[in-house]
Amino acid sequence: MRAPDPEGGGFSRPGAQAYAAEWARAVRRIAFVPLSAAETERLLLVHTVRLGQALTAPTFSADAAEDVGRALVEAHLTEPAVLDWSVRALADRFLAWVLPVQVDLPEARERIAALQAALAAGFARALRDRTFSQQERIARSAWQARDAVEQALRDSEARFRAVFTGAAIGIGIAGIDGTIIDVNQPFADMLGYRIDELREINVAALFHADDAAGLWELYQELIEGKHDSVRVEKRYHRKDGSVVWTDLAVSLIRHDDGRPRFTVAMIEDITQRYELQQRLRFQALHDPLTGLPNRTLFFETLAEVFAGAGPEQRVGLCFIDLDGFKAINDSLGHDLGDRLLKVIARRLADCVAGRGHLVARMGGDEFVVLVDSDGGIDDAVEVAELALAAVSAPIHVGDQQLAVSASIGIVECPAAETSASELMKAADTTLYWAKAEGRGRWAVYDPERSAADIARSALAAGLPAALDRGEFVVHYQPIVSLLDRSLVAVEALVRWQHPELGLIGPDRFIGLAEETGLIVQLGAWVLKQACRDAESWHRAYPGTRVIVSVNLAARQADDPAIVETVAEALQHTGLPAELLQLELTESAVMGTAGEPLRSLRRLADLGVRLAIDDFGTGYSNLAYLRRLPIHCLKLAGPFVEGIRADGADAVADHRDERIVDALVRLAHALELWVTAEAVETEAQAERLRALRCDTGQGRWFGVPVPADHIRARLAG
Repeated sequence: MRAPDPEGGGFSRPGAQAYAAEWARAVRRIAFVPLSAAETERLLLVHTVRLGQALTAPTFSADAAEDVGRALVEAHLTEPAVLDWSVRALADRFLAWVLPVQVDLPEARERIAALQAALAAGFARALRDRTFSQQERIARSAWQARDAVEQALRDSEARFRAVFTGAAIGIGIAGIDGTIIDVNQPFADMLGYRIDELREINVAALFHADDAAGLWELYQELIEGKHDSVRVEKRYHRKDGSVVWTDLAVSLIRHDDGRPRFTVAMIEDITQRYELQQRLRFQALHDPLTGLPNRTLFFETLAEVFAGAGPEQRVGLCFIDLDGFKAINDSLGHDLGDRLLKVIARRLADCVAGRGHLVARMGGDEFVVLVDSDGGIDDAVEVAELALAAVSAPIHVGDQQLAVSASIGIVECPAAETSASELMKAADTTLYWAKAEGRGRWAVYDPERSAADIARSALAAGLPAALDRGEFVVHYQPIVSLLDRSLVAVEALVRWQHPELGLIGPDRFIGLAEETGLIVQLGAWVLKQACRDAESWHRAYPGTRVIVSVNLAARQADDPAIVETVAEALQHTGLPAELLQLELTESAVMGTAGEPLRSLRRLADLGVRLAIDDFGTGYSNLAYLRRLPIHCLKLAGPFVEGIRADGADAVADHRDERIVDALVRLAHALELWVTAEAVETEAQAERLRALRCDTGQGRWFGVPVPADHIRARLAG
């Protein structure tokens, strides 16, 4: 038999050959092998190659390992010690001999565990199927021969007795009342009794206490003829009280008239296989670093909670994330970070799991606690505070003392009102709130706040498409002379004509546009539209010369192309540059380093006017004003609001009035125009006029309106 060439399969050919040789020597040492040494080695090299190909395949499947287990049985390598050596060697030797060093070790070990389980399962199933098939054929022959001639009956009984006594698995015969009639030696050895002792025992006495009711019910259904045979995996008590896991197959033997006569049971000890499966399941459901339940086990448990929840049952969750853990990993190394995670996991388990709650590691530095309590939100908060205290205590790792904090999102609600996925989504959202509020704290889920966040996210997601579809409109608020109340300018203010929510003000989407970076594109559109409208007014009413004032966001002002954008808008629309005013905030004008933006002078060179919006609320050094190409200061609304002289509000804070007076005087000394924002009353307008403020803007002079309203006002 020629072995396939493993070259190019992702593993070492010399390693595979060496592993197969070692495997062959072990097999021949353990048991009788009906093959020569060379034939055995060639056979096992084929299986080594199959295991190596399965281990290194891009898409992993353990089916090949199950086929190898079956092949061992088909080659008559059925000694249990052969299976034991083969399964252990996969974990102890296979990686070192067969895999190259560059293979990802954690993933390889997970695959090795799956290959171990599949090989053992294939071996056991093949052995079981072969044995059961042989026993069934022999037993059927024995019972069918009962009506043959006397000699044939004696021959049949002799054959059955030979099988009964020489079978590798346990065989037992019992009456319909459960009294044991006879067993073979493997049956007795499996349970630790003598054969004569078992002949005096009822099968019910051997059942494990936890399985007794179910087994006896199956036995009764068999006797009653509801089943001809049953097959289950169940536990039995040995004579010494220990437990053995078995694969049990029971068949009913009837009289010629169909009445139940007795039962024949074939039983195989699968304790080792069961324990291996349990170990593999533990590995699959627990985090290998901390030993805590992993996300798979957590979600299985959470699904069980929802499946069994009554109408009044509540469910609580604490989603924990360590603050700044990445910095620890980056500065001190991943090894120390792993040791830190172990300490944190142990502390959480000690302080929380002891109260009956499930603590699981979700991955990275995230943990989750499933609160098992009917105490409502108070119990969940108590768990969160215990977790915060456990995490925040100083931690000594090696020669390092670390201080760690955590943020926790708490969700607690009736199970009937949510689902596992919605619960986790809410916990993740709440964790984000806790981190945003300063870290080292917990936050409780608020459905209204979540709905607002979702709506805000939906608006942010819809901004680009809305701009493409032309859903934005520009309204204009009048800016009038305080001396004669004539229209001097208008401020362009963008609105979103949302197809579902109607007209949305800028306070709901401008911040989102700045966060997403769309403000540059949106601002350019507003600029062009405002210039287009202003040019149409100027062309229709050339004597009015109304200035259009457009806001520039900080990100727009920082855009290197802002000058080209403004120049293009003026050129494209034909609006005279002196009829365009750009409004910037104090922080944008001063820049991040306290210096004016370089673009200001280039914008001024175009001939456009520049204004500082909300002046007085920023951090401007007033000495810079005389060095900047600024034309106008717009006084912040709070100062104007403090100027009152009407009714019950006649007692005003004169400090606001003195500030406005000082700012107006300063601006005029620098030859700057002054506009007062947020003018709401006639009294405010008159007082501002007395303070020699040039222009005013606010509800008293008019709310923002569409462009055709401004045209109508100019026409009147």
